[in-house]
Amino acid sequence: MRIVLVSLILGTPATAWEATVGQICTLSHATDEAEIFLTYDPAKPLYTLSVTRKTESWTKTPWFAMRFEGPNPIEIATPNHILSDGESSLTVTDTGFGNVLNGLEYNLTAYAFTQDRLTEFPLDGAAPQVRVFRECAGAQLS
Repeated sequence: MRIVLVSLILGTPATAWEATVGQICTLSHATDEAEIFLTYDPAKPLYTLSVTRKTESWTKTPWFAMRFEGPNPIEIATPNHILSDGESSLTVTDTGFGNVLNGLEYNLTAYAFTQDRLTEFPLDGAAPQVRVFRECAGAQLS
């Protein structure tokens, strides 16, 4: 019986999008080209979004944007981003990520981009994990 249970557990595919709830809540997804990683720290409160490219680094540009395509399309942009890890990671912090979470939950594809770089994230399976992330200890969306 134990062998059957272990084989069922190990044979179950991992969720592509993953949310964790704790002192710091996270939402993440990785593709062959990049990883997207969101955090929420209820103590501050502060949201952080990082997009790390695995092959080609980001370049210094005056703005960063995200476009969400699907039933509820939205595009957002900011000049307030920083590069780190040899310019492979691009990070944005803010006190509210409501538009980002709406884009991830209610659409089919997310694009993270600058003037000369584009990274695509399929949103299959994202919605339930975004809802877990939203329920994070007192998350206040704006």
